[in-house]
Amino acid sequence: MTFTYEALPMRVVFGTGSLRQLPQEASRLGLRRILVLSTPGRRALAERAGVLLGEAYAGLFAEARTHVPADLAEAARAAARATGADGCLAIGGGSSIGLGKAIALTTGLPVIGVPTTYAGSEMTPVWGLTDNGRKRTGRDRAVLPRSVVYDPELTLRLPVDTSVTSGFNAVAHAVEALYAPDASPIVSLMAEEGVRSLAAALPVVAADAGDLRARTDALRGAWLCGACLGATTMSLHHKLCHVLGGTFGLPHAAVHTVLLPYVAAFNLPAAPAAEQALRRALATDDVPGHLARAATELGAPRSLAELDLTEGDFDEIIAQAQARPYANPRPVTAEALRSLLTKALKGTLAP
Repeated sequence: MTFTYEALPMRVVFGTGSLRQLPQEASRLGLRRILVLSTPGRRALAERAGVLLGEAYAGLFAEARTHVPADLAEAARAAARATGADGCLAIGGGSSIGLGKAIALTTGLPVIGVPTTYAGSEMTPVWGLTDNGRKRTGRDRAVLPRSVVYDPELTLRLPVDTSVTSGFNAVAHAVEALYAPDASPIVSLMAEEGVRSLAAALPVVAADAGDLRARTDALRGAWLCGACLGATTMSLHHKLCHVLGGTFGLPHAAVHTVLLPYVAAFNLPAAPAAEQALRRALATDDVPGHLARAATELGAPRSLAELDLTEGDFDEIIAQAQARPYANPRPVTAEALRSLLTKALKGTLAP
């Protein structure tokens, strides 16, 4: 057996109450003026983080939005300059972490990530920016958070619907990592365990959002799945999600949740090792069907129609998906894409 695995330079602080360690993490990085980033909805939590930072708190930019609009990224960079920030703390979901990455991409300012969802962006050197209805992505180690603080307590108030779709978002990272062209046995082990952990935790979270043990298991699974995304190449599933989010403004986690069973049904016949790993992790012989049923049982959206997409949007989606395709275990023809999108629009795996 031969393979290549390159570990990312990542420091993780994990555990209940870990938020209180923010001052130590800032000090370890030598940061003295930190701009805190959040969405408007997470402003109170961001202000709490600022209090913990004490004299190192330089200011708050609480305008993060999904898919990181380019003009917003520039406004955040201006805020960093205006406050004399020597680093950023991004607290919240993928929108906040993504904004921190956008600042780091052009300024080199170090980022501390404090995730409160299961999106996984904090574990990757992948950045994304949306401009004029097009989402661009890339990889650059400059955007990789220097330190990530995982505190399960911060996920206790995450709404169940967001918890579920965010969890499916994380599972999608692991699924694609299992059949990525640069997959390795190390990544595959993390991917399988990440899926197993989330699959077990999400039903418990849906039944009791305050179950700290389940929240801890889900956050651990999300960490593993995010690390898989950071170590491998993205494929068709992520390409479609980037198009649907960047051009059509669809909610990122919900799109991941809807598309996952359909892309899995398309790709897994060409990736038998990945399918076997997922069968073990999910304890099923029908991976796409299991993912679809689980989404339904947990109250998540099941169709693109529920997200207000229409068949009239297909031509644009197909054109963008084929213009700059991602690596994929199966050839992605226009006919295959139309068939996949039609099933996802209707919410059925049947032909």
